[in-house]
Amino acid sequence: MTTATAIPSARAATGVPTRAPIPITWADLAAHRADLVRFARRKLLDPMLAEDLVHDVFEAVMSGRAAFAGRSALRTWLVGILKHKIVDLVRQRVGHFSLPDDDEPAGGRHEGPFPGPDEVAAQRERLAQTLDAIEQLTPNLRDAVRLRLLEERSTAECRRLLAITEDNLFVRLHRARRQLLQ
Repeated sequence: MTTATAIPSARAATGVPTRAPIPITWADLAAHRADLVRFARRKLLDPMLAEDLVHDVFEAVMSGRAAFAGRSALRTWLVGILKHKIVDLVRQRVGHFSLPDDDEPAGGRHEGPFPGPDEVAAQRERLAQTLDAIEQLTPNLRDAVRLRLLEERSTAECRRLLAITEDNLFVRLHRARRQLLQ
């Protein structure tokens, strides 16, 4: 398999110094595939769509549309590309919001694709309440929730940081969820 090549950037045209792209092999990408798919599944809740987006990320890297300059870790850079692909997909699916016709009666309420100020305030309040409830958990449950759900770390990494078994991690997460729902 070939390595990715750089495409000229806008920075080069403006005289801003750029770093030479670092070649990436297929093996480099494959090492991060599972983490990228897991991240995409959490965000999209659709395993097939997650696989497709990770494939699109790899295709962009290998075709040279994205060039790794080494300013971050490879995994961080790949997750960044994946996040942009997810945002593009969401924007594509939301479609366009049209303004009301002049024929409609005044005072008619039109729902847009985005929440209104009241809904945003309510969401923020629920988030603050949830974060406060997480803080009230016992330290072992709170640490498991923070690492696995809030920081989105892998199961293996959580197990290693907490020095517990995988089963114990899942038990802690289950107990934490039950306590938060009460």
